[in-house]
Amino acid sequence: MRANVNRYWVLRERPTGLVTPAHFDMRESPVREPADGEAVVRVRMLSIDPANRAWMFPSPTYKAPVAPGDTMHGFGVGEIVASRAQGLKVGDIVEGMVGWQDYAVLPVAELAKRDIKGSIEHAMGVLGVTGLTAYFGLVEIGRPKAGETLLVSAAAGAVGSIVAQIGRILGCRVVGIAGGPDKCAWLQRELGLDAAIDYRQGGLRKAVRSACSNGVDVYFDNTGGEALDAALFAMNERGRIVCCGNLSQYNADRPAPGPVGVPGLLVTKRLRMEGFVVLDYFDRREPAERQLKAWLDEGKLKSFETIVEGLENAPRALQQMFEGYNLGKLLVRL
Repeated sequence: MRANVNRYWVLRERPTGLVTPAHFDMRESPVREPADGEAVVRVRMLSIDPANRAWMFPSPTYKAPVAPGDTMHGFGVGEIVASRAQGLKVGDIVEGMVGWQDYAVLPVAELAKRDIKGSIEHAMGVLGVTGLTAYFGLVEIGRPKAGETLLVSAAAGAVGSIVAQIGRILGCRVVGIAGGPDKCAWLQRELGLDAAIDYRQGGLRKAVRSACSNGVDVYFDNTGGEALDAALFAMNERGRIVCCGNLSQYNADRPAPGPVGVPGLLVTKRLRMEGFVVLDYFDRREPAERQLKAWLDEGKLKSFETIVEGLENAPRALQQMFEGYNLGKLLVRL
């Protein structure tokens, strides 16, 4: 183990505005031996998510923030290469908050063993935390019914593309919001959405009302901002708004104020607006994964990944995600 060198990215400074590679430094150090109860993970794949940017804010979210000088936080999958932890042996595949690095030395409590029978890409995407986020957010909070209209923002992204497909499986009319005509065409061609809205064309409130002529019953919000504003004013009575992310605001110098009419809308239309963190549902992870895999095996659910090669390209991949680079799940393969 002592002969191995660990490359790792640290946060140089907290971003103001768009996160770029200039906000990170790559460093190297020897891989230390594990202490009792720890294991060494050779990281194989990292998940690049909007949450990476949110974790750079100085205030905590559902986890402690990344401070300047810290190894950049990141969820990933890897292989155990040394272990002094009961229940983990060399060769086991695990997932956890491994960070942006080649090797992570972590206590057993911070790692979960995965039995990956298919591809590692599926384990990181549709059959992993991303798929579970889509599943629990839509099914448990959105509670869609056949025949209802489901509106999804960032519909060509990791979570949004799975939410849109599950909505179709459950019999909804599904409308996606995405950036650019190519992504909108992809949503209808590859995912079979009933309509797609290009938010870059402007006039989003009008576009949502046009595409959702019978109103919106369930809105799955990955972006906040203008899309949330447009969706709120198109909601039907007793509609459900699933708050998953705030993509449009993570790189803002000063977050935009929320729609001032929200309290009145919630009351008069009897709307339910609820946020969630997928970790809250992990006690029900196994049956949800089985359902997702069944849909995947039946061809009802498609998996889409955009893969960037090399740890050295992780900061650029994060910037590219906010620039609309990826379709489906964005991953970095080490």
